[in-house]
Amino acid sequence: MIRRLLFILLPAAFLTVVAARSEEPKHMDAKPTRVKLETTMGNIVIELDEKAAPITVRNFLTYVEEGFYNGTVFHRVKSNFMIQGGGFTADMTQKQTHPPIINESQNGLKNYRGTIAMARTEDPNSATSQFFINHKNNDFLDYAGPDKPGYAVFGKVVEGMDTVDKIAAVKTATRGGMHGVPVTPVVIKSAKVISEK
Repeated sequence: MIRRLLFILLPAAFLTVVAARSEEPKHMDAKPTRVKLETTMGNIVIELDEKAAPITVRNFLTYVEEGFYNGTVFHRVKSNFMIQGGGFTADMTQKQTHPPIINESQNGLKNYRGTIAMARTEDPNSATSQFFINHKNNDFLDYAGPDKPGYAVFGKVVEGMDTVDKIAAVKTATRGGMHGVPVTPVVIKSAKVISEK
């Protein structure tokens, strides 16, 4: 009788283990979301850090998925500093945006070379669609307390830093009261998600 009971219980236990293994989280192998910016000077692939900057990443992806960035330009370029885009068309017309988001600059990510961060006004919580890619380490843009709120980093360039370098080296001028505007527009032809969780 005891042998027969063990024979019945062992297969049940085995099935329980198999079922548990099949229900293991599938997100273990999930890769970070990546976005490709196709520009008139080459491609840039950005890997987003949704864990560190969830609000900022969702905001950026909303604009990407709406096609908002298609046809916008890098309108502010400063070599050995950063390249900024995502808000103006080639004729320097500013596009209408969604409401601003909160500043996630306290997320621990630093404004190192190749990272992407949100551009904003003097109001820390004023970022909308515009972003910039750091051309060098810009520690002074990091969060350093309530009196120095910093700029929220939300990802990094994983392919195309040579493109960033080329854009940073273009000839610029003052246009419409704005400094650092490329003489020949550097257009973002498209912004597309190329891998996602």
